[in-house]
Amino acid sequence: MSRLRRGSAGGHLQQWQQCAGSNLGRNSPTSLYPVAAHALPLPSLVPDDIQKEFREAEICAATGAYRAGSALLRSTLEKALKANGYTKGSDRTLTDLQKRIDAAASDGIITEARQKRAHDEVRSLGNDVLHDDWREVREDEFDTAHHYTQRILEDFYDDRPTVEGILTAKKRIQGTSATPAAAPS
Repeated sequence: MSRLRRGSAGGHLQQWQQCAGSNLGRNSPTSLYPVAAHALPLPSLVPDDIQKEFREAEICAATGAYRAGSALLRSTLEKALKANGYTKGSDRTLTDLQKRIDAAASDGIITEARQKRAHDEVRSLGNDVLHDDWREVREDEFDTAHHYTQRILEDFYDDRPTVEGILTAKKRIQGTSATPAAAPS
């Protein structure tokens, strides 16, 4: 199977795939079918690598690979927190994703309600996929994790100057860059 075209139309990711082994002649596809997922809007200031991770999760879900998509959403959350200074290097107590989520809520970047959803819907689901015995991830589970990951990215990147001010005051980042602050000595 090879990719023919990928684009975005009407808020949906589209990827056309070609099945090999055609009887119609050399290099003729036997069938084409679209792989589509609803692409949620993201703030323009979301870093490219985080945005790509989020979009890849959407592509996984479009093919029914909800387990893979859920793991990528967990990874997106972790990368966003790290990009905003929630790292062990800037704070020795931030040894895992759970503590990083809690710190973002404590700093006021995400609400307590969003903190709960980050734990219950994104982190736990991703951990189930990555660390527990195999289980099916349903579409509705992915959709909920997808929705809350998008909301958390909005929390960090919609009003970036305000967020950077908070992160700088909390010594999570230095100045107006997303460079994590140096580790305390």
